[in-house]
Amino acid sequence: MIQAGDTAFILVSAALVLFMTPGLALFYAGMVRGKNVLATIMQSFFMIALISMEWVALGYSMSFGPDVGGLTGNLAWAWLSGVGAAPNADYAATIPHSVFMIFQCMFAVITPALITGAFAERVRFAPFLAFSLLWAVLVYNPVCHWVWGAGGFLKLMGVVDFAGGLVVHLTCGAAALAAVLIIGPRKDYGRTQFFPHSLPLTLLGTGMLWFGWFGFNGGSALAADGVAGTAFVATHMGGMAGMFMWTVVEWKHRGKPTTLGAASGAVAGLATITPAAGFVTAPSAIVIGLIAGAVCYFGVLAKSRLGYDDSLDVVGIHGLGGLVGTLMAGIFATKAVNAAGVDGLLYGNAAQLGTQALGIVIVGAYAFIVSWGLLKAINAIAPLRATLEAESQGLDLAEHTETAYSD
Repeated sequence: MIQAGDTAFILVSAALVLFMTPGLALFYAGMVRGKNVLATIMQSFFMIALISMEWVALGYSMSFGPDVGGLTGNLAWAWLSGVGAAPNADYAATIPHSVFMIFQCMFAVITPALITGAFAERVRFAPFLAFSLLWAVLVYNPVCHWVWGAGGFLKLMGVVDFAGGLVVHLTCGAAALAAVLIIGPRKDYGRTQFFPHSLPLTLLGTGMLWFGWFGFNGGSALAADGVAGTAFVATHMGGMAGMFMWTVVEWKHRGKPTTLGAASGAVAGLATITPAAGFVTAPSAIVIGLIAGAVCYFGVLAKSRLGYDDSLDVVGIHGLGGLVGTLMAGIFATKAVNAAGVDGLLYGNAAQLGTQALGIVIVGAYAFIVSWGLLKAINAIAPLRATLEAESQGLDLAEHTETAYSD
């Protein structure tokens, strides 16, 4: 039976998750050089249109439609056929099916947008759109079904992911790693220091992301209930602890705390708590956030030693955060918090940690391999990389014939 309170809560949560994509656009835009601001924003912002269209046409049906062998949904719900005001008991019995669909749409929108930070300032818009569309179809939709879909094989194996550690953060991190290895570094990377052109924009984007994350994680309870409250609290605890730890570690390691570090730590904590948010206590969420702040800080530093140009730290924050958070769910989850969840290692179920690790290997390998293949195929048809002239000029002018700031 449809409950008005649950329906209102998920509608608001869907709006909050949508709000995260413009927030991400500003978060990324502040970190690039002034000549690439609009191109960076456009890569995230246009995902709202492109992926929403794909979601309606086939993405929702592939992700959540009637199961085919545990691997994908069939196309019975393509173009939202049969997706109306009545609830679907397989997913949420107290909200309209259409409300569940639009809430999940916002997750599908932001995930490919997250990838864009890895290759910021050097990719052409048209090939990027082709990659994003095909990636949504061939990576996001299947993985979403495996983990969250009724009949998905990882779900049946017992892998838990409350709000997207695997489905969102690990998939985009694996794709980001494939992209930076194929596309290569920015012009003069390693010889010239690239300074963020507007850290206030990045901090504004961080605030928008943090605000929206309460819908991202809290709404994943799919009801206005105690689990939603648990996830809401855990989200804040994880985010603030990630910010705290990153700032402390950076202060100790580099001698000064930075606003960029504080913002990065907050996002690292938020990404890492996501898969565990509805399964853990508030103190556990703080521990997870503290671990995230330290691990992701050193994960970001590793890119210079490993020699790849992950422009805005997608691999080190989202990929690594999703991986760590998924493992943490296997350690700290407890049925005392969520009876529909699992007990983790600390609550007598050591096997859950192994189950979570297996989920990471399967999803990470699949996302990386398919992303690699897509990037190679698209690059052979239409080069992904902007020309050196366009890169020097800036992608705002080269790709969009406009500039963010007048001289």
